[in-house]
Amino acid sequence: MVSGTVERVFREEYGRAVSVLVKTFGNIDLAEEAVQEAFAAALQRWPDGGAPPSPAGWIITTARNHAIDRLRREARRAEKHAEADLIYNVPPDETDDRLQLIFTCCHPALARHAQVALTLRLLGGLTTPEIARALLVPEPTLAQRIVRAKTKIRDAGIPYRVPRAADLPDRLAAVLAVVYLIFNEGYAASSGGLVRDDLCAEAIRLGRMLRRLMPDEPEVAGLLALMILAAARRPARVDESGGLVPLPRQDRSRWDRDAIAEGHRLVRECLRRGRPGPYQIQAAINAVHTDAPSAGATDWGQIVRLYDQLMMVAPSPVVELNRAVAVAETDGPDAGLRLVEGLPLPGYHVFHAVRADLLRRAGRLSEARAAYETAAELTGNTAERDYLLTQRSALSPPVS
Repeated sequence: MVSGTVERVFREEYGRAVSVLVKTFGNIDLAEEAVQEAFAAALQRWPDGGAPPSPAGWIITTARNHAIDRLRREARRAEKHAEADLIYNVPPDETDDRLQLIFTCCHPALARHAQVALTLRLLGGLTTPEIARALLVPEPTLAQRIVRAKTKIRDAGIPYRVPRAADLPDRLAAVLAVVYLIFNEGYAASSGGLVRDDLCAEAIRLGRMLRRLMPDEPEVAGLLALMILAAARRPARVDESGGLVPLPRQDRSRWDRDAIAEGHRLVRECLRRGRPGPYQIQAAINAVHTDAPSAGATDWGQIVRLYDQLMMVAPSPVVELNRAVAVAETDGPDAGLRLVEGLPLPGYHVFHAVRADLLRRAGRLSEARAAYETAAELTGNTAERDYLLTQRSALSPPVS
């Protein structure tokens, strides 16, 4: 189906197309509008003649032509026409356009939440609802953040480039947060099916690029290790029908052992540096999981200790929730429930899913059914919803 091809190209190439046009024209709104017009044109033209040999190149060329036409229409001086004519030949740059766009969106003049939201929008091609779910904020709030961020970039004349080496450390935290959120949206998509491989691959690609750019920064290596180790489990996370397979039930023979070996090497490199950070600790937690030959052989005591360390360097309710899961494995479901109850995560479906599982294991079945129902209502991911509703149904009392 041509529409399916267009959708695939959108998912895979939207971020690259926008970044190329931002570099060319220096205008984010113009770039986004031109790329969207190009995809609309593809939906109209490709059904008749078929998709072109290079769909991504066609999109970028068509978008650039749309942008040039718009500049010409809006131009009021001859210089603008000359500028539009010169844009056809943009000199190549050795630095990836998307990496430049990430650092532009993560400029310190922007608030952190705006940096993350804008980069997810421009680099990942995520919709406003998808980003809002990823960041756990209302859609109107998210939309306002994106508009204000783009306006600030335009009005402040924020440059489109990778910053100087001296400025990189101050800009790194936001960039890493963006890359990790892109990976998370791919690993457990906020809507539709369980996994979006294109986003996972894009996040890992950006992580590798950051590592080449900053080889001595341990948090870059930590984030890359975290993503690689999580992605290594991907073949076993989904069954033949596309359903979710939770970690304890996964067939570990299907895990990508080469990826796990690479992730473990990166974790060991981080340990030798002795400068622990949140991504390195999370990578170490994943290393413990992937080191266990079976779910029953998992060293949960070590995982609890790692979460204790993570709570010291990056405390948050989500970290507390994940720590409670580990504590439940060492001390039982009631101990985990005591840590979970009262966490300020009412709109987070994973909170209710964890609580439901702990209630089920504690024998509080009616409460578990209600928690599974709430979790299913809050997730937009169809595979997760189906799994949660199946778990709830399994606890339903028999019909008399």
